[in-house]
Amino acid sequence: MSTDSQPTISREEVAHLARLSRLALDDAELDRYATQLDSILSHVAQISEVAADEVPPTAHPLDVNAGLRDDVVAPGLTAEEALSGAPREEQERFAVPQILGEE
Repeated sequence: MSTDSQPTISREEVAHLARLSRLALDDAELDRYATQLDSILSHVAQISEVAADEVPPTAHPLDVNAGLRDDVVAPGLTAEEALSGAPREEQERFAVPQILGEE
């Protein structure tokens, strides 16, 4: 729950949000969601108090090297080398069985 005695979101506000969202919630669900949403809002408020302006936003707490490398052209396989293990080939291409009645 929130740090003060007043909840930050009421059961009536949850019912209103449920109506706007076209959700049919019973009384027990309204009470449960009001408590859960109040807890979430309370935690967000606590985090907002701690966040310092001088701390830059980050996606990860540690410096992570994405492992990217320079895009360098490297020799690849020739058509003959690539097709050397193919069961069938036609016109320097892999030959595959016909599907869906194509010609």
